[in-house]
Amino acid sequence: MNTITKGLIAGAAGTSALNFTTYLDMAVRGRPASSTPEETVERLAGDTHVDLGEGQQAEARKEGVGTLLGYATGLASAVGYGVLARRRVPWPVGVLALTALAMTGSNAPMTVLGVTDPRKWPVSSWLSDAIPHLAYGAAAYLAYEHLR
Repeated sequence: MNTITKGLIAGAAGTSALNFTTYLDMAVRGRPASSTPEETVERLAGDTHVDLGEGQQAEARKEGVGTLLGYATGLASAVGYGVLARRRVPWPVGVLALTALAMTGSNAPMTVLGVTDPRKWPVSSWLSDAIPHLAYGAAAYLAYEHLR
């Protein structure tokens, strides 16, 4: 099995863990979903002059594309890890590397586009972001190393 295939499988496992952790947090704390993926799509569409449509159609496209960007980030992060980590990496280093890749991949574009500013986040927002990404890192690492 090649590096890209292993990375895609590991990224899917990590993304599932991230989503599970996020939705569990929403259920336990009764908090709403983040609107930043949709805001990111709206900014990208505006900057690239892409028409998302009107009303419900535009909202559905923002939600759908925002979710797809999340999956793409999860898959690309694990593929990137596989390309960079040609040899087995100790679990704490691998988990933290995958966590950092996924967090950077999701937050950097939103920061550059002005959708969010992590420097202004309260601790609760950092935890709501870091814990699911840590779950991503752990699941993706375990999957990748199992496939190795």
